[in-house]
Amino acid sequence: MTAITIFPSPLAGEGGPKGRVWGSAASAAHKTLADAQARSKLLIQRARYMRANPTDAERKLWHLLRDRRLDHLKWRRQFIVDDRYIVDFACLSHRLIIEADGSQHADSREDARRDDWLKLEGFTVLRFWNSDVLTNIDGIADAIMAAAQSFGAQTRATPHPPTAARRAPPSPARGEG
Repeated sequence: MTAITIFPSPLAGEGGPKGRVWGSAASAAHKTLADAQARSKLLIQRARYMRANPTDAERKLWHLLRDRRLDHLKWRRQFIVDDRYIVDFACLSHRLIIEADGSQHADSREDARRDDWLKLEGFTVLRFWNSDVLTNIDGIADAIMAAAQSFGAQTRATPHPPTAARRAPPSPARGEG
């Protein structure tokens, strides 16, 4: 068991903040929480920067995906997944992620590790080379729609049970009956 030591309020100008727990599990937890918050803030700033400064391939893909233009799917760009990774495009309803990659991503171990983690979280990751996006956007669109339809076929095979709101008759109090 870890002993928690709370020092009395130091004299003005000496020591740390009033009532701070020093050298304990509580201060370690506080530091961990502060680190997580700082990391989250940095990820948000990075995602905003990346949204404001897309590559040519990302711009072309976003033109295809935005406003539910492709198969009525809702897409988010430069989306943060679990305060861990920023993905180029994500369709959360179909657990689908699209990455537009340049040559720096060729044989990247970090990308493979990231894809493995995203797959464990239930996502399907589609990676397209920037040159393919810029020269074959119709083929890219077909591949994305095929992946989305594949997800739809999987979910239709095991439907979710109806919720109580779907089973209940409409409420006459709201003017629906």
